[in-house]
Amino acid sequence: MTLCLEQNQDPEAQIGQEVFNELKAKAEIIESSPLYDQLKPVADAITRAAQPRYNHPFKFYLVHEPQPNAFAAPGGNVYVVDSLLYFVKNTDELAGTLCHEVSHTIHHDTMTLIEKQEKILAREVGAAILLGPSTAHVLSIALLGKLHSLSYDRDVESRADLTGSDVCAAAGYNPWGLVWLFQDFKDAKPEQVPQILSDHPNDQNRIDALETHFRQNPSVFRRFNPDPKSATPLAVPKKAPEVFLQ
Repeated sequence: MTLCLEQNQDPEAQIGQEVFNELKAKAEIIESSPLYDQLKPVADAITRAAQPRYNHPFKFYLVHEPQPNAFAAPGGNVYVVDSLLYFVKNTDELAGTLCHEVSHTIHHDTMTLIEKQEKILAREVGAAILLGPSTAHVLSIALLGKLHSLSYDRDVESRADLTGSDVCAAAGYNPWGLVWLFQDFKDAKPEQVPQILSDHPNDQNRIDALETHFRQNPSVFRRFNPDPKSATPLAVPKKAPEVFLQ
């Protein structure tokens, strides 16, 4: 059985829209919150740097879920769990996380993941397809579970780290933020670690790869300070009221 999306429509856009619809139906998308005041400037700068590398507009949404996280869906939507803004220590760590996710989209990693697991997805959702939902909708439900888990191979994650650091530099944020974030993981409880970035016990390998990338590209990275004390703390309201998208 092969999963086929609707003809004459971009498959990334279709699946991305269905992921959005599913999150909206679950009342997870936050339409209004003071946290957008902290997220929007970072997201706007990243969009300016990354948009030429992708054929759909990047859009950033806050979502409410138990674990700090961020995940990107095909089609350009990036979802940022509100608690992530309380986990990161500065704007550069937040930017590093978002640039990592944007890089998965640039590399079409999620679509590649779907293609690799197409037979598994078909078996999982085959009965549901027979009941009538569109293929894109069924794929989106299956995909959401994978976006929330460590589904990517380590080499794919590492590539997103490196591209993410390039995007961060182009956006004017310190690429060392991603390194600092990995270092923070060592002292965090498992339930506090942003799942999409955590690769215990391989975080040190990803740190080493980033530092090698920085050394090999001094014209891009030498202007950035590796000391986390140089970063601007991220100030967020302790209890931010939120309005969910209906």
